[in-house]
Amino acid sequence: MTWLVAGLGNPGPRYVWTRHNVGFMVADELARRAGERFTAPRGMHAEVATTRIGAAGIGVPGGEALLIVKPRTFMNDSGRAVGPLAEYHRVAPGHVIVVHDELDLDPGRIRLKAGGGGNGHNGLRSVRAHLGTGGFLRVRLGIGRPPGHRAGADHVLGRVPRGEREDLAVTVGRAADAVEAIITAGLGAAQNRYND
Repeated sequence: MTWLVAGLGNPGPRYVWTRHNVGFMVADELARRAGERFTAPRGMHAEVATTRIGAAGIGVPGGEALLIVKPRTFMNDSGRAVGPLAEYHRVAPGHVIVVHDELDLDPGRIRLKAGGGGNGHNGLRSVRAHLGTGGFLRVRLGIGRPPGHRAGADHVLGRVPRGEREDLAVTVGRAADAVEAIITAGLGAAQNRYND
């Protein structure tokens, strides 16, 4: 059975270290652990790293096939990459894991869940539309609400201050651990360990 992990974000150097790109950061960490590089399959609107994952870990021979995906579309059109890749590789929605930022969680918090609404997140709305279901799995990384009267869009597209990047890197590592746990131990066990 093949798994597809889609880290959501916006492509290009302008968006590096923005809160909206935490999904890309987790995808990069998973590819680093697997020792794989991203390539851009023709016509797929995404960068993809292909590896395997099982009880022995990620990037180790054996286990199940794993596609690590970073859409090359912008966030609001993420489904245009995720949907066709899932269809081409015959990945069931229950084996699609979407990693994304979450305004309603405090920075550093992680929540794992199956299904649910988009809660105003346009990237999730797009994935849902292109998969034809909301029955995929989600790893939500808290970025918190903007302080004062700052607009939500400015907050998610704002760069993480240098002083907070070390803490963010720890959260990204935990989120990558959570993705691995979902695949190897199941959602319930992963929730018990990583939901906070």
